[in-house]
Amino acid sequence: MTREFEKIDGIICAPFTAFDTKGDLNLDVVPRYLAMLAENGIIGVFINGSSGEGYLMTDEERMRAAEKWVEVSPKDFKVIVHVGSDSVKGSLRLAQHAQEIGAWGIGAMAPTFPKIGRIEELVKYCEEIACGAPDLPFYFYHIPALSGVGLPMLPFLEAVDGRIANFAGIKYTHESLYEYTQCRRYNNGKFDMLHGQDETMLASLALGGASGCIGGTVNYAAGLYIGIQEAYKNNDLERARQLQCQSMDLIDVIVKYRGNIVAGKQVMKLLGLDLGPNRTPFQNLMPEELECLKADLEAINFVDYQNAIAELG
Repeated sequence: MTREFEKIDGIICAPFTAFDTKGDLNLDVVPRYLAMLAENGIIGVFINGSSGEGYLMTDEERMRAAEKWVEVSPKDFKVIVHVGSDSVKGSLRLAQHAQEIGAWGIGAMAPTFPKIGRIEELVKYCEEIACGAPDLPFYFYHIPALSGVGLPMLPFLEAVDGRIANFAGIKYTHESLYEYTQCRRYNNGKFDMLHGQDETMLASLALGGASGCIGGTVNYAAGLYIGIQEAYKNNDLERARQLQCQSMDLIDVIVKYRGNIVAGKQVMKLLGLDLGPNRTPFQNLMPEELECLKADLEAINFVDYQNAIAELG
């Protein structure tokens, strides 16, 4: 019997993982990082995912990072821990750990090897991980562009329904708004469908009826996305479109500089929160590239809507 969990209403951030100049974890920045997100209206985090370079971290590092985020988070701030990996046994242990430390929920994307090609394979993978944290909501992280697994999600929901007791829904980071809406409508909206593509948030609200969203560019532009949600709720479509177009302009800049995982970290540094370099095989921006990034951000008036960095007392 599938349990009913709280559905998320608001914006969840997919934060970066901070490393020092030697490439080791730098958890000292987490309190200031979390304070910045909370002050900018973010209601939770999805840590150790793709933006967080989770697959490039050891299990021990992932557990330490999770412990820190949970430790410094206020009571109502949702910490969802990505526990997916190519080792289902490792993922199970990460799930168990997340429940032990008091995380709000867990999630997992499909393994990168071997590539899953059948619904039953994906269900079994999720089932073995989710049982490690039976008291926490479990989200499947659907991101075919990174995982290479593009199985249809509606049959997947049908297969997990009633089988994985703590299955809560899907973090849906894919282009098909039709499929997203199909999943939102499944069984009278039974499962939580967290929209994960920043550049199509407005469309997910209008067509799919999204309420919870998880994004990477919200790390440094939360106001855009909170504004889109508020404008849509207030039936101000012109304002919502304006903000969504600003989001697209921002993303157009970010993709020029190797995407959010690389460029986004540098944007955070420009704002005053140094999260260090990316891990290999990511290639960090050269100084001349960083100057070009700054110029491109200035050209779209990024300063008008960038996140304010919190100052801790």
